[in-house]
Amino acid sequence: MAKETLSNFTYDDLLEIPDDGRHYEILDGELIVNASPNLHHQRVVGRIYNTIFDFLERHPVGEVFVAPVDVVFTQRWVVEPDIVYVSNERKSILTKANISGAPDLAVEVLSPSTRRKDEIIKRRAYENFGVGEYWIVDPELESIKVYRRNEASRYERVVEVNTESAGATVRSPLFAGLEFSLAKIFAQ
Repeated sequence: MAKETLSNFTYDDLLEIPDDGRHYEILDGELIVNASPNLHHQRVVGRIYNTIFDFLERHPVGEVFVAPVDVVFTQRWVVEPDIVYVSNERKSILTKANISGAPDLAVEVLSPSTRRKDEIIKRRAYENFGVGEYWIVDPELESIKVYRRNEASRYERVVEVNTESAGATVRSPLFAGLEFSLAKIFAQ
């Protein structure tokens, strides 16, 4: 399916669209209609989400959400990350309808149709709107890139790891003591 777009779109406009089962984002006023992801993408999303969810059951330091959930930065910038984490300290951004502001963590699992958008456009948006940590998960390359805000409030790539490294794991200060095994995340 070809990507459909509309310009000068706002979140209020998006709320007027009848629920048609599609997933929408607004990137600088451009309405983006996302195609459904493939099954491997969904498996990877599920494994990361379940790992964080299980950790939070034992250590209730925040909440994790899986798409679809709107993250509203402004009327012209609304994203739908695959996974979103909001710490208890920032829970004031959780509304009945959406996440209104920058979460602590956004995770995007790449698909062929979203690679450029996730790696360039959304990475810049997450950085500019104050998302603390951003993970780009690539099922094709079986890799994870972790970007974290530095003292200058800019993203710095702090991790880039793939399954070629024996026992490869990812850790985040957001989840003290938790390790994400790449072999488990990307298992076929």
